[in-house]
Amino acid sequence: MNKLRKFYCRTFQTGLKIALPFLPYRKPGIVGSVKALPDILRQHECDRVLIITDAGIIKLGLTRRLEKVLTQNEISYHIYDKTVANPTTANVAEALELYHSNACNAIIGFGGGSSMDCAKAVGARIAKPKQSLARMKGILKVLRKLPLLIAVPTTAGTGSETTLAAVITDAETRHKYAINDFPLIPRYAVLDPKVTLSLPPAITATTGMDALTHAVEAYIGRSTTYGTRKNALMAVRLIFENIDKVYEDGSDIDARRNMLHASFYAGCAFTKSYVGYVHAVAHSLGGEYNVPHGLANAVLLPFVLEAYGPCIHKKLYRLSVAAGVSKEDTPFDVAAGEFIQAIKDMKKRFDIGDTVKEIREEDIPKLAHYADKEGNPLYPVPVLMDAAELEQFYYLLMETPSCEMM
Repeated sequence: MNKLRKFYCRTFQTGLKIALPFLPYRKPGIVGSVKALPDILRQHECDRVLIITDAGIIKLGLTRRLEKVLTQNEISYHIYDKTVANPTTANVAEALELYHSNACNAIIGFGGGSSMDCAKAVGARIAKPKQSLARMKGILKVLRKLPLLIAVPTTAGTGSETTLAAVITDAETRHKYAINDFPLIPRYAVLDPKVTLSLPPAITATTGMDALTHAVEAYIGRSTTYGTRKNALMAVRLIFENIDKVYEDGSDIDARRNMLHASFYAGCAFTKSYVGYVHAVAHSLGGEYNVPHGLANAVLLPFVLEAYGPCIHKKLYRLSVAAGVSKEDTPFDVAAGEFIQAIKDMKKRFDIGDTVKEIREEDIPKLAHYADKEGNPLYPVPVLMDAAELEQFYYLLMETPSCEMM
């Protein structure tokens, strides 16, 4: 990246960091069970709910407890279950129509990050009915209060239940973009481990590593605060202590609860401190090829950490000690290597590879352009990279690279 653009990016990021204490961040209210939702809905005078989820969640029967408790409390509900892995503008339009046609007055995003992102985007369209999602892309473009929004995460990974972001894919162009504004933060997050018990091991692993990516990228960035560093360290510790347990025994409810809280802490960290190029590249892969976001993050994470080099060794040392991987007297560079190797070992245990078979070489310039546009100047990454430099990661992930890494 040229010096002038670097200066612009760092100036932009410094301005955001200075503004952090004055911005209206808030944490969602934490609820321990879906059984508490009727009282919350009545408190907000809401009696017609749109539940936004996906077909897989319905097939697993994960919404049944919520449906039962709403029925018992005479609260009307309708379900939109067509959300796809990377929610599209078409999903949002369909769910919005269901909301209006049934005169709903509250939204529950039930599922992984995709369902919650779709729910947030529906809320944004309700708040600004005359404005398209594309025009809300970027920062602070919503600016209006949403209907009551409740998030029920069924995966311990995305952190969407805490964040101000909704990531949406244009149904026609396949361009994936983020809408970031404070009204998108859900009012309540339901951290109910019982809704995660049926999660298959593979999804448990990739979503858990998604949470790990959130915590790590938030911690190594240049816009951290005492609170975000504390949240990130807590998340990393809980993930390393519990992810193998839930992978091997999905019925371990205490470990499931710990993973939900880890995801929540990681979400709180990156909501303020942002993420980095792992996410920028992963989003481009999700938009173009529908690669699940958690999987893309898991595959990419060690490669990007290695590319950042020595400037993050001290921070990786702290993460490695918190994870129980390194001892406190370990040199920074050694601990950094141990932490990255621990992530690689985690990928092997969970049968997560190092490639994304869908990548086509002719797509790489376009994908790198999308990642560059997303990451710069917003993400306060340790090392700035432009589109040409970001191309290296796509070549690394190709199954049969035909070009040397830059």
